[in-house]
Amino acid sequence: MHMCGIDTWSRAQTQGVIRPEASGSDGAVPFIHLSTPEQVHLPANRLYRGRQDLVLLHIDPALLESPVRWEPGLPTDPESMLFPHLYGPLPVAAVTRVSAYLPASDGIFPPVAGPADPSGDAT
Repeated sequence: MHMCGIDTWSRAQTQGVIRPEASGSDGAVPFIHLSTPEQVHLPANRLYRGRQDLVLLHIDPALLESPVRWEPGLPTDPESMLFPHLYGPLPVAAVTRVSAYLPASDGIFPPVAGPADPSGDAT
């Protein structure tokens, strides 16, 4: 799944894709950060704590046209945790469902409820 603001999702519906943001001067290849349901609260709390406008885009990996690589997050993430990174645009056609993602009253995002995808895909 991919987490973004409702305004980003609205633009994507018009443009047909969400594109990775250009990398900085370090020369890194840009990617779109994806998460599994068990992981999504980690970047949400690190980057968007308290935001009320986030949505979760549930993705069918079979509909992605660019490679997904499982790579380490930050050193503060649980040991050996890998995050899916999409190295190319995220087509709107690959999004199977959109759900609101609201923080608790203290501004902290909870883990997403529900069983993990047994295939290990970033849905």
